[in-house]
Amino acid sequence: MTKPLFETIALIGIGLIGSSLARVIRAEGLAGHVAIATRSEATLEAARKLGLGDSYFSSNAEAVANADLVIVSVPVGASEAVAREIGPHLKPGAIVTDVGSTKASVVRQMQPHMPETVHFIPGHPIAGTEQSGPEAGFAQLFKGRWCILTPAADVDAQAVDRLAAFWGACGSTVERMDPDHHDMVLAIVSHLPHIIAYNIVGTADDLEAVTQSEVIKYSASGFRDFTRLAASDPVMWRDVCLHNKDAILEMLARFSEDLSSLQRAIRWGDGDKLFDLFTRTRGIRRSIIEAGQDTDAPDFGRNAGKADVPGAAE
Repeated sequence: MTKPLFETIALIGIGLIGSSLARVIRAEGLAGHVAIATRSEATLEAARKLGLGDSYFSSNAEAVANADLVIVSVPVGASEAVAREIGPHLKPGAIVTDVGSTKASVVRQMQPHMPETVHFIPGHPIAGTEQSGPEAGFAQLFKGRWCILTPAADVDAQAVDRLAAFWGACGSTVERMDPDHHDMVLAIVSHLPHIIAYNIVGTADDLEAVTQSEVIKYSASGFRDFTRLAASDPVMWRDVCLHNKDAILEMLARFSEDLSSLQRAIRWGDGDKLFDLFTRTRGIRRSIIEAGQDTDAPDFGRNAGKADVPGAAE
């Protein structure tokens, strides 16, 4: 029998990401023992009933005491509180990582509370769905997706390699990146699309001339796909906006400028400009499919199963 990558893994937070990790860890034999911690007794009981771990804790400090790998899966705004709680109880040599969608903020919040005896390696698996809770997880969530690690320059290289091997075993392709660069990239590919989706769905809801029944009735169009993004965890996305503010505001400013240009093209009937834009953006879509980050199956592959549906909560 192959020796697991880590003897004990502690999962702090057992929502979509945490529960999917628990499932893939068990499926691939990546740990000898999985400790699960969450503040919510109801969520902890749900995880226990699902058999996601080997031990269960309402105390994060107790959960990490013997862990070789600690994965923090909480909204990024809660990162500092978790780091402060677990810091004094971490095992020397342990690897501590997270799954947050912003990285510079997580570093600022968690690094000061990490003892020098552990390896702190922030991470971000770019995977998710609009669902949440321990029941929503599935082992294939990370298959064929990217996971970005943002270690500091002085972090032990072997520890980074071990964490990269873990994510590789979960099915992800691992990339290493500077935290600020990560935040700028994610602002355009994930954060801005979600913000636009929330805004469009909110606009539709505010329109007095369009009844709610009509919004639902005719949503088998582009609007339907915006609602999938806009159904993502509101706590998570509130924290993303607050903790990647500068990058998001820069991308919003660029988007606003481009939107104004598009508005002028429509107003003045500039068909050539519209055609050029739509042709260029269609090419981006084809590139994403060719890169294996989505499917060209009919109806976006919605009927192909969970593992093939692109994530929303990224």
